Amino acid sequence: MGTKGSSSLWRRKQVHHTRHGDIELAKHLRIADLVSIGIGSTVGAGVYVLVGTVARERAGPALTISFLIAGIAAALAALCYAELSSRCPSAGSAYHYAYTCVGEGVAWIIGWGLILEYTVGGSTVARGIAPNLGVFVGGEENLPWLLIRRTIPSTEIIVDPCAAFLVIIVTALLCVGIRESARVQAAMVVLNVLVLLFVAGAGSYAGSKNGWKGYEQPDGYMPYGINGVLGGAATLFFAYIGFDTVASTAEEVKNPQRDLPLGIALALFICGGLYILVSGVIVGLVPYNLMDPDTPMSTAFAENGMPWATYVVAAGAVAALATTLMGSLLPQPRILMAMARDGLLPPFFSTVHPKTSVPVNGTILAGAVAAIMAFMMNVDELSGMVSVGTLLAFTIVSVCLLVLRYIPPPDTSKPVFPSRTSEGLPVVPKSPSRPIFTSQYPIFSPVLTILSEASLHSLPGRSTYGDYASSASSIGSPLQDETEELEEETRVFEIPPSYSREDLQNPLLMLEQPTNLSEASREEGRRHAAGLAILGVLIGVILISLATAATALPALLRWGLGSLGIPLFIAASTILCLIEQDDGQHKFGQPGGFHCPWVPALPIASILVNVYLLISLGIGTWLRVSVWTVLGVLVYIFYGLHHSQLAQGVPSKADQADNRKLAAGNPPV
Repeated sequence: MGTKGSSSLWRRKQVHHTRHGDIELAKHLRIADLVSIGIGSTVGAGVYVLVGTVARERAGPALTISFLIAGIAAALAALCYAELSSRCPSAGSAYHYAYTCVGEGVAWIIGWGLILEYTVGGSTVARGIAPNLGVFVGGEENLPWLLIRRTIPSTEIIVDPCAAFLVIIVTALLCVGIRESARVQAAMVVLNVLVLLFVAGAGSYAGSKNGWKGYEQPDGYMPYGINGVLGGAATLFFAYIGFDTVASTAEEVKNPQRDLPLGIALALFICGGLYILVSGVIVGLVPYNLMDPDTPMSTAFAENGMPWATYVVAAGAVAALATTLMGSLLPQPRILMAMARDGLLPPFFSTVHPKTSVPVNGTILAGAVAAIMAFMMNVDELSGMVSVGTLLAFTIVSVCLLVLRYIPPPDTSKPVFPSRTSEGLPVVPKSPSRPIFTSQYPIFSPVLTILSEASLHSLPGRSTYGDYASSASSIGSPLQDETEELEEETRVFEIPPSYSREDLQNPLLMLEQPTNLSEASREEGRRHAAGLAILGVLIGVILISLATAATALPALLRWGLGSLGIPLFIAASTILCLIEQDDGQHKFGQPGGFHCPWVPALPIASILVNVYLLISLGIGTWLRVSVWTVLGVLVYIFYGLHHSQLAQGVPSKADQADNRKLAAGNPPV
């Protein structure tokens, strides 16, 4: 991509960056709506299966402990989401956070991964509807002819009309409006929650009547030991994925600073409580080694004299599938819209319907692709790719929180225009008609430090600009008033000589405006140390995760990776704990939002958990993801790199001519 392309990977947009003329999404959502969206996206049909699989193969009667550990691990990422979503309420969710805190390249990878996650996730969920509907009619073969799965002659393709039909219905509902779709999802969530409460209540009655046989095992409460409990928690962690959907609706929330953190926290708390309650009952009804791995709840009730409960459980599974599908299709068009607004995707995806206030083009296209995949593709092998997008998003959100606290972007409430003169001088327009020059040092980062025009005589090359400033003041130019106002707002400093061209290109190391050179040096050192510490944490976590989770690697190599990663991780984490957090964090985004506690320990723990799970997914999943990633890189190079809104900050020809005259000492009239 060259120098220009590599620098574009680190360019960051303003936290409130939008294009003029964009139709905003309607603000209809309140706390209750967010909680129902979070629960509906999280409590899917998987919990009706995972209870039996994890108890039988990993945790045994200690399944409840595994759910608790997984819930705590998910809460780490949820708290990071809560702060960033309240500070930066944007439909882009993790993509938007990465764009404002880290850079365009990382944001593109996150957004591209989320597109894959929601597409494959929706298709996978939809293909599970037919078996559950078949319970009510005595089997799938008794469903209406149009909904029965069948194999295309002379091929091995199994088409699923029922799955495609469900996707089409949900897509149509989402096109109607966010308020209407949220109401339908809330009704389905209530049904799902009532079914889970029935499982807990009826199961408790059966257990007290027939005895808790599952807890009376000769091999104890943890038959697989603590490693089995932790392994079960790693599997059950994915049962908590879904609360990030709440963050993607940020632009449609009436009071995002208050409602988004509460919505995320309440949804996760309710989901965790339901999981722990249900799992504690089910593992007590049936010995863990006798559990049916496919239908654990129905089998447990049948063995305790309640076979009719199968229909209740099936109704809950259908409701869970519907709400999870809606939770997969709801955020995807909003991610597409956010990327299109930034110019990284065609403007087709940024179209918002004027009446329904829904990104209708992205919704229809996402639904069509998901319906086709659900209809004619066996997406089971692709289901692991869903986890990659989610875990990458969780990881980058935790990193963004560290960046925000220690090396935050400058105050982005004031627009910054990275235009330059023909001689490379950064220009910050004070008004549409008159440019104001900054220091003649070549600043290559999009983050510019605004300097007063009136003080430029103190900088090298003062004759050119000083003469112009004098002439401007002598004739009473409007520029004089502008520079006097700017001088009141800003103080001047010289960029320390220790800054290299690479430093100025790195968004993590750009300084905010210090009051003097000694303070500038201290701030420079603090930001350098914090940036290196965050990088050290990431490298250390990756090395530790490879040493512990990449079992395919040779034992000696894993030992070496662990020997390097552990001290690096400890040292970097210690440095972050000792470094003072930046006061500039309070200027970032919306004021008065939620503040995540226990920083940096909490986001570091979140990074550790998510990177470990990422590496645990296996080489097969990563090979499939790499194909999608390479395709995304090509799209970015040939389209997004050149159409990015941040790449459009080039002055017009008239402005360039004025800049040349100004630089030559001939101010334009």
